[in-house]
Amino acid sequence: MTPAAPTALPSRTEHALATIKEGILSGRLAAGQPLVEADLAQELVMSKTPVREALKTLELSGLVVVRPYVGVRVRELTQADAVAIYETRLLLEPEANRRSVLGGVDTAPARAALQRAAEAAEPVQRSLANRAFHAALWAAADNPILVGILEGLRDQTALAAITTWAQQPSWRDEAQEHARILAAAEASDADLVAELTRRHIAGFLDRLRQGGATA
Repeated sequence: MTPAAPTALPSRTEHALATIKEGILSGRLAAGQPLVEADLAQELVMSKTPVREALKTLELSGLVVVRPYVGVRVRELTQADAVAIYETRLLLEPEANRRSVLGGVDTAPARAALQRAAEAAEPVQRSLANRAFHAALWAAADNPILVGILEGLRDQTALAAITTWAQQPSWRDEAQEHARILAAAEASDADLVAELTRRHIAGFLDRLRQGGATA
């Protein structure tokens, strides 16, 4: 982690957040690895304050855990954790997408995210683009609590995806399913979008329970 540090404090915090997150999702910062403020600050050429703020944000997003007298560590995502994440998505995301399509969601960001996923050279970029696709679809759900819960799961979903893709790549099938969901959204078929989303998540959840892939 040696990118040049920006100057303003908010930019420094954003820089630290983006760099540490990329390290976690790429596997450079391994599950269970300690994250020491002073060491990260030295690597990022900045003070400990923006690093501390970045770690707080990462704790809220579920990518790191903070334990008293132990410190901060990269979260170790168990299979049970991943199943719980996808079970929650299965309960909420189809309905959020249905409401969003009924609300006239702009599908251009979703299409752009799929294009980025198709062109991605690395799994972490592909995973983040896929997460952006899902977020773009529920964007017009007009329920801040529902959207907030799904947004809160985005980084944890990306972490689960990177972990399981290393065992069994699944993004090609995923891309086809995403394309069908997008086509239904562009046709303003809210019920079909909800059903395709449900099948998409449920299928991967079944495989995840058997140690397979993630959506």
